[in-house]
Amino acid sequence: MKPVLELQQVKKNRTGADTRPLFMDVSAQITEPSMIALLGVSGQGKSTLLRMLAALDRIDEGSVRLHDVPQSEMDPKAWRMKVCYVAQQPVMLQGSVEQNLRAVSFLHRIPYEDKLVKQLLPRLGLEHLELGKNAELLSGGEKQRISLLRSLLLRPEVLLLDEVTASLDRGSKELVEQVLQEWHTAEGTTMIWVTHDLEQARQISGQVWFMGEGTLLENSATTTFFDSPATETARNYMQGPASKEQPCLS
Repeated sequence: MKPVLELQQVKKNRTGADTRPLFMDVSAQITEPSMIALLGVSGQGKSTLLRMLAALDRIDEGSVRLHDVPQSEMDPKAWRMKVCYVAQQPVMLQGSVEQNLRAVSFLHRIPYEDKLVKQLLPRLGLEHLELGKNAELLSGGEKQRISLLRSLLLRPEVLLLDEVTASLDRGSKELVEQVLQEWHTAEGTTMIWVTHDLEQARQISGQVWFMGEGTLLENSATTTFFDSPATETARNYMQGPASKEQPCLS
C-alpha cells in the first residue's frame, strides 16, 4: 500500500547571512491515517516544516509525496486542497463569516456544505455566531475556529495544525480537540499537530515526531516517546517548560 504521506531527506535553509540549515535529513513515512504530535523547542522549524508540507514554503532539498505522487508534480492548488495548513494566526478575508466559509467552495469549485457548517458551529462553541457578522470583528479565538472550520470544508486528506488551540480558553480548546479526534476517526484524515502542550500531545496523538538538533530526532509511538524518549534532547525538553501561557482569545 502506498504511504499516505512520505518525507524523503527534506532540508530547509535559513535566510540571510546564516548559512547553517534550519533542518535537514527529515525523513518520515505515514502508512495509514494518523494523529501525529509534532514537538520540539522553539526555533527548530516545526511551523516551517508544516508550511513546506502544504507547498507554501519551498523545499530546498529532498521531496514530499502524497500517495507516492511528488509534490513537485502536482498543481499547488490541487495539493493544498489535499494537504491543508491551518495557521496559528488565522487570516480572515474581507466580508462576513459566511463569505469566509464559502471562500473554499468558490476557489476550489466544490459544493458549499451548509449542513456541515450548521453541525460544526455549535460543536466548536460558535453557536452564538451570526454568519452575517464582519469576520474582521471576530475575537482571536473565534477567528481560529472559523479558520479551522473553513479548512475542514475542504475535507483534506492531511490536515496540518499549527498550534490551533494555543490561545483558546480550556473549554474551547477541549471542544476543538474533540471535534478533530472525531473527524479523524470518521473521515480518516491524517493530522500533524504542532503543539507545546504536552498533555494535549499525549491525549490527541498516536505518534510523536520530535524535532531537535536540526533534524527529525525521534519518530515513535506517543506512549513510547513519553515513557522512554530515546535521546537526551527529548528528555531535557520534557523536563523543562514545554509551554508558555498565552492570553485566551475565545
